[in-house]
Amino acid sequence: MIRHARPGEGPAITAAYDWLFAAPGTRPADWSPAIAADRVEAAIADEGAAVLVAEVNARLVGFATVYLDIVSVRFGQRAWVEDLAVAPDRRSSGIGKALLDAAKAWARDRGAARLELESGSARVDAHRFYERERPAEWSRSYRWIL
Repeated sequence: MIRHARPGEGPAITAAYDWLFAAPGTRPADWSPAIAADRVEAAIADEGAAVLVAEVNARLVGFATVYLDIVSVRFGQRAWVEDLAVAPDRRSSGIGKALLDAAKAWARDRGAARLELESGSARVDAHRFYERERPAEWSRSYRWIL
């Protein structure tokens, strides 16, 4: 069910980002599917990243991107889940949990002491999911567009 994405799957995974852009999400103003597909392909090839996909009957039903990130002075190596999405018709079926568990295992196997992610403030359903997964802690996140 969960596996690492293979080279050439970037465009199909990029199309699945529409799951993240649907309400309450938003599409970034400068979104380019071609650039995004290139970035997915780069992550697939990067040893410091993993693009995980969930399939059911050969259909893409979920994906997660996870990256080795900073080495924190306080906490050591961190891994970051940049995106995690499940097809709307497959939510609440265990796919999100399987993807998150696979991301945790991938990060742990690479020496990460922490796995972190952020979730938009309007994503109440996603927050319930993450809280069921019993995070060690949670915090607010702030960002500036540069």
